[in-house]
Amino acid sequence: MSSELSLAVLLTALPLHSIFEKLTEKNMKNKQKETPENMEGFDINTDENQSGTTHLNEPLTEESEIEKLKSELAEANDKYLRKVAEFDNFRKRSIKEKMELIQTAGKDVIIELLDVLDDCDRAQKQIESLSESKEMKEGVLLVFNKLRNMLHSRGLKPMESLHEDFDPDLHEAISEIPSPSEELKGKVLDEVVKGYYLNDKIIRHAKVIVGK
Repeated sequence: MSSELSLAVLLTALPLHSIFEKLTEKNMKNKQKETPENMEGFDINTDENQSGTTHLNEPLTEESEIEKLKSELAEANDKYLRKVAEFDNFRKRSIKEKMELIQTAGKDVIIELLDVLDDCDRAQKQIESLSESKEMKEGVLLVFNKLRNMLHSRGLKPMESLHEDFDPDLHEAISEIPSPSEELKGKVLDEVVKGYYLNDKIIRHAKVIVGK
């Protein structure tokens, strides 16, 4: 009776053991199918909380964006510096042109008045040699000096040439005469027409006689 019971228990246990083995084998196969390598569409770089984001590529992308921004900033800074330099040059050029315009304003009128100044100089020499009344001389000379002072305030300045070395950049020699002394050779002995500057620029060369 005892042996029959043991045999019955053994026979009953055999199917359970076989079923357990089959279940275990099936579970192992399922585990293998669920590994990351076997799962379809699985990316080891994907954060489970952020689908579709590949974190391993993010540092390279950020570095590339930074370099791009640095390049754009350098280009914008270069353009800015160029514009500043261009504007500064334009400002300086405008100031210079304005100053030249102010300094040479009425240049044509002043040049025409040089002939009047020449007449004033000749008339003054004649008046000084005449035996006219002192008051008349002073009145005429006062008018001449007013004209000279007005033109001087506009930048007109006479050229001093008498007994100076002859300079072809300043003087126009109309004649040469023997020099009365060795020291006056090559110098201006007489000034036929006076030369003038307007704001330190020559507007008329002096016509002179040079000693030889």
